Formats: sequence, structure tokens, C-alpha cells
Amino acid sequence: MRIICLALLCLFSTTAFSQTCLESAREVQPQLPAEVRRDFETKLDEAQRNFKTSPTADNLIWVGRRTAYQGQYKEAIRIFSKGIETFPRDPRIFRHRGHRFITLRCFDLAIADFKQAAKLVKGKPDEVEPDGLPNSQNIPTSTLQSNIWYHLGLAYYLKGYFKQALTAYREAEKVSNNPDMLVATTHWLYMTLRRLGRVKEANGVLNQVGTDLQVIENADYLKLIKLYQGRSKLEDLLKETGANANTLSNASVGYGLGNWFLYNRRASEAQKIFRQIVDGTQWSSFGYVAAEVELSRK
Repeated sequence: MRIICLALLCLFSTTAFSQTCLESAREVQPQLPAEVRRDFETKLDEAQRNFKTSPTADNLIWVGRRTAYQGQYKEAIRIFSKGIETFPRDPRIFRHRGHRFITLRCFDLAIADFKQAAKLVKGKPDEVEPDGLPNSQNIPTSTLQSNIWYHLGLAYYLKGYFKQALTAYREAEKVSNNPDMLVATTHWLYMTLRRLGRVKEANGVLNQVGTDLQVIENADYLKLIKLYQGRSKLEDLLKETGANANTLSNASVGYGLGNWFLYNRRASEAQKIFRQIVDGTQWSSFGYVAAEVELSRK
């Protein structure tokens, strides 16, 4: 009985801590050009009308996603949570809520959502995930299952649980069936293995990214993989990113470069880049979140 009580107390404490995280989480609005903001507002209005007319899981997900694009992350989480009450067996809602838990730095809640999503898709065929922010070719580059495992790996990585992150990224690798998703997964898989000190294995995963691989939207991760492979120079990437971390690209590449310095025992240079990133404006980007975490680990 005492063991059961202790387990329940642990569960209650974890849940209470996670909920406290959500309540106290900082929410930073993205700096959107007026034209972009108007477009986002128009599409959110449309999504809300669609859901009012037809309250399906699909329509609810779009309301949540388009709410988040405007920086209303807590409201998006509230929408997804209501959706889970109505559609508790839909893995997509857990996947999208988990993403926004990462945005708000509530990593334990994110992990719980992605693990539940993974259970719900087990044994089912994968499906392409539509883009809310289409790329230049308007071709979706990810799937539901690849996004579940990819983001679960990220949440574990940000917690410093690198072994668990490795397991998740290995699962993501199995369903990364196009160049863009392959490059993204390989990049984080490589970084995870390096953090575990498994250098030979890390170098081995780079072999799946050939010299002729073409991507649509993950060019930044491809640049970093080329650095890891010795096909590009550190100095060129440093010059390209400069001291300006106010673009998504520079935050993403900057975090990869900072990690490269850490692997090579150049901690002061790594810290400098991480500080540049968090002094920038890409608060919701994974590169920013990861740099923020690194600075807190000191």
C-alpha cells in the first residue's frame, strides 16, 4: 500500500508541476509584418467558421493551428485540450498540442502528449500532414508519424534525456521517407549521438545523406549536415549567420554551430552563439528554445 501511495504521490507531483509550468509559462508574440498578420487573421476567421458549421476533428485542428500561428499558444492549447475531450482517440490533436507545449517550454507535458499520440498510431498506416504554412513548392514534407516521433525526440533532447531522444529519433528515421524529413531527423539524430559521446555511430548516420540530395524547406539542416560531413567549412557558415539571430535560419544554423563547438570542446564559443540566439527574435523556434536550454544548463 505504501508503495502504491508513493507512486500516486509521484504522479500527482509530476502532474501538478507540469500544470504549474503551463500556468506560469511566458508567451511571446511573434513579430509579424502587417500583411502576414492580416492573412493569418483571415485564415483563422475562416477556420472558426468552418468549425462552427462542421465541428469535426479536422476543423478543430485548423482552428488550433491557426491560433498558434498568431502567437496565442495557450489559447491554442486550450482549443486542442477541448478537442481531446471530444476526440480522445485522434492522435493528431495530441501531436499538435504537444508541439505547443514545447513552444511554452513545458517539456514534460509535451512528452506525455507525443507518447499518447505514438500509442494511438501504432500499427496504423502513416499519413501526410498538411502544411499550414506552405513551402515554396506547396508540397508537404512531413507525415503524422514522422512528426510525432521527431517532436518526441526533441522534447526528450531538450530535457537532457538523450537516450530516450535517441530511441524516438530512431523511430522517426523509419518514417522519414522524403529528403526534407530525412535531413531534419538525421541532423537531430547526429546531435543526440554526439551528446551521448557515440561519435562513430553519429558519423555513420551521416552516410544516408548523399551529395546529390535536394530539399525544399530544410536547407539549413542540410548545411549543417554538410559541415558534419566535412563538405563545408565552419568559417563559411559563421560568416553566413553572422551576429544576427533575428531570422529563423540563423537561429537554426546557429544552434547547430553552437553544438559543434561544444562537441569540439570550445565551450566559450558555443556559449557566445547561444547568447546571440536568445538575444534575437525567434523565441518560438526550436533553435532558440534549444539555445535557451543550453544556457540554463551551465
